[in-house]
Amino acid sequence: MAVDLCDPPKLAAALPGELDAVVYAVAADGRDVEAYRRAYVEGLSNLIAALPDGADAPRLLFTSSTSVNAQDGGAWVDETSPTEPTAPTARVLVEAEACVAGAPGSASILRLGGIYGPGRTRLLEQVRSGEARIPAGPPVFTNRIHRDDAAGALDHLLKLSSVDPVYLGVDDEPADLATVLRWLAERLGAPAPRVADEEGMDAAGRRRRTSKRCSNRRLREAGYAFRYPSFREGYGAMLAGIDPA
Repeated sequence: MAVDLCDPPKLAAALPGELDAVVYAVAADGRDVEAYRRAYVEGLSNLIAALPDGADAPRLLFTSSTSVNAQDGGAWVDETSPTEPTAPTARVLVEAEACVAGAPGSASILRLGGIYGPGRTRLLEQVRSGEARIPAGPPVFTNRIHRDDAAGALDHLLKLSSVDPVYLGVDDEPADLATVLRWLAERLGAPAPRVADEEGMDAAGRRRRTSKRCSNRRLREAGYAFRYPSFREGYGAMLAGIDPA
């Protein structure tokens, strides 16, 4: 089923008469605030308004992002940590999370870390080409989840009889970016990434300004078992089919 989430009449007409659950896992068609607002606030609000209520209300599972947490300096973050982001697009996601509370049935949010896996090879390509850079200064902790575990966590939560309002969808190891890049370079036979200051980073590196460690304890306690508990297992599986540089 393909439908325009920003066209309420067509959306309402397209929804099946009976729904057990709805997973809202969209992607904005741009990086600007308006694109995020259309996808995550307007689209979500339209969907919630179109859902049946009462006993027929389906469960809603919304995929958000750990970017809503702006903690820095290697601070640990869990589902109870304040969500006070400075990035405009992350503030839109906080607004979208507030919309979830208006769902007619049970609703939960899965805040995903950086997704990697088949088709998401940007970091691998940067390391292999020698373009990857390590930020100068203190460790920059990064939080990620393999594509298969992101899907697996969603499936697991849908099967639970009851869920908490929020879960962090990240693997077991918040990893220092330098550790990840050097590990990848060694496995690829690529040059060790150089350390670069702010001016030497690309646009993506400059956007990666927070350094926090997200805990997946709640998701694990809910019974989810990770297929790729750290970047080593996940990237290792990806590298199995890649020739050395």
